Amino acid sequence: MISTPYAVANVGQRGGIAVSQTNEREVRQRHAELMSVVPAPSESFTLYFAVGGSTLTAESEAALRNIVAQAMARPGGEIVIIGHTDRVGPADANDELSLQRARAVRELFIERGFPALRVHAIGRGEREPAIPTADDIDEPRNRRVEIVVR
Repeated sequence: MISTPYAVANVGQRGGIAVSQTNEREVRQRHAELMSVVPAPSESFTLYFAVGGSTLTAESEAALRNIVAQAMARPGGEIVIIGHTDRVGPADANDELSLQRARAVRELFIERGFPALRVHAIGRGEREPAIPTADDIDEPRNRRVEIVVR
């Protein structure tokens, strides 16, 4: 049984199994080629919206160019776009608005050449605020999409 990190099972010529322990350095040396193709860690970005719609703020529109360029530079990556709202208005309307925001940003990625099959849009409504507030409080930092490039 192998139940600890860096444990190794070696099968001998006669089928016997010997379990031993290695370490990170030995694994990196032995499997250097495989370790070199490990994808880069995910990157996260946040864009913000004007009140009540799916129009990006001017600052976010400008930032989008750089985000798309970084995403395009990652081979074989995918993007998850998560839409959010503030707590103004009914929860069901905010669910729909958050999805509209995510879809709008998804379309912007596609228009700029990112493959549609690799861009996913989801909405979270007002459930995961960046800045917790009481109901019906207008908080601009909650009107956002989070973009995860992986």
